[in-house]
Amino acid sequence: MASLLCCGPKLVACGIVLSAWGVIIPVLGIFFSVHSAMLIEDIPFTESDFTESSPQKIYELYEQVSCNCFIAVGLYLLFGSFSFCQVRLNKCKQYMVS
Repeated sequence: MASLLCCGPKLVACGIVLSAWGVIIPVLGIFFSVHSAMLIEDIPFTESDFTESSPQKIYELYEQVSCNCFIAVGLYLLFGSFSFCQVRLNKCKQYMVS
């Protein structure tokens, strides 16, 4: 079991703190999926996207960014679960040494 341990306690604590940012990302993904006007500056559009007659291209860009947010949530969850497993292995190692 100790062979799966690859991170020390300080690095694992840093990983958990970084993965806590993943709590905010789903909220952003939801706001992007409802095409929130306050997030228009975060959409990768060009000038030609606004000259088209329908806003469909802008809505597609909103959906793309929303999908990217939810992919990031999945990665944060994987990273957080890895960090949590490393915490458990570090505690097990401490118990075995004591």
